[in-house]
Amino acid sequence: MTIFQVASPLITIAAQTRQAASKLAILSTEAKNQAIAAIAEALELAEDEILEANIADCEVATAQGIAKPLYKRLQLDEHKLRDAIAGVRDVAKLADPVGQVQIHRELDTGLILKRITCPLGVLGIIFEARPEAAIQIVSLAIKSGNGVILKGGKEAVVSCEAIVKAIKQGLSRTAVNPDAVQLLTTREQTLELLKLDKYVDLIIPRGSNSFVRFVQENTRIPVLGHADGICHLYIDKAADISVAVPITVDAKAQYPAVCNAIETLLVHSAIAKEFLPKVAQALAERHVELRGDASTLEILPQIKTATEIDWETEYSDLILSIKIVDSIEDAIAHINEYGSRHTDAIISEDSAAVETFFGLVNSANIFHNCSTRFADGFRYGFGAEVGISTQQMPPRGPVGLEGLVTYKYQMTGDGHIVATYTGANAKAFTHRDLG
Repeated sequence: MTIFQVASPLITIAAQTRQAASKLAILSTEAKNQAIAAIAEALELAEDEILEANIADCEVATAQGIAKPLYKRLQLDEHKLRDAIAGVRDVAKLADPVGQVQIHRELDTGLILKRITCPLGVLGIIFEARPEAAIQIVSLAIKSGNGVILKGGKEAVVSCEAIVKAIKQGLSRTAVNPDAVQLLTTREQTLELLKLDKYVDLIIPRGSNSFVRFVQENTRIPVLGHADGICHLYIDKAADISVAVPITVDAKAQYPAVCNAIETLLVHSAIAKEFLPKVAQALAERHVELRGDASTLEILPQIKTATEIDWETEYSDLILSIKIVDSIEDAIAHINEYGSRHTDAIISEDSAAVETFFGLVNSANIFHNCSTRFADGFRYGFGAEVGISTQQMPPRGPVGLEGLVTYKYQMTGDGHIVATYTGANAKAFTHRDLG
């Protein structure tokens, strides 16, 4: 299935998306929720077609020697698909982020100011091999009143085409114009998309570090996203080992191919001799390859030596680097030096240590006594996410509906003019906040 002819100029498609988005922006919450429900139903009806398309993608990718972590992201089984569809329905249950009054203020009698949330416009989403991301992204875009132009990884083209075909069929029975959702399939279209600042309001890239930087350096459109997911787990000297071992295993081995899995384990020297043999055994049962610094090798001589490159590598695989530190300050310094500001966690029963960790680790997600794998829009109750942002400016962390709206100021007067409030006899503003 081809969503549109390659011969069609992308600027025409982008213009159609913007036009559809402008109408979507003013739809009622009920109309948007009906569209989201129709998408979920259409995806369920197309389950067999979507899964067959994914099998075809996986077979081609395997023949081309796809890396194991990328293959895991590409695979879409019935459980993943059903979870994604459940996420669509969860988005429908969320509060509408559009039309929220953030400021309601009287500037003077009869002169009223409001700040009201509104959609961004058109989103350009360039994502990795994970095809179910298209489902999450579209549901969030519709709920927040935005049009969306999708560009999936080349490995997932057939899967994405089947998914977007179903989505468009669902939307065709609703008040949302199917043109609000578009799919690109070639690298050339990606490059052209980055030039369409007149039509696209935000680019969200989801992929490798080098790819995200390429996007940032080749567009004038604002870019939201993260490059690496180099996450850390610090086992403090006051950690409960019975808590620390299963959390470590979950944070690394539950699903190693994702960006919120840990890549480095930091262990306080005071607890290392007791903790490391236990966690090494538990990780070995999950087939995790360990690499350690010199101090770690003294306790676990059977593992490989970690090098400087390991501290700055996102494995996305069953590989974990271990470093022993002499203090929480050393752990924090390592995280702030090598981390990607994604997700970092501390295991400790010392509230002062936790407070220090939370205060000094500059990451979008900071956890205490739980797995880093919880850094996820669905698990946060956002319904889904368009991606995770590690930038300093908001939105940070998993980006759901709140990251897809902006606001506008609306003012209503009754013949008011600025001259009244200037000069020697200037009238004072009341600046009274209304309910």
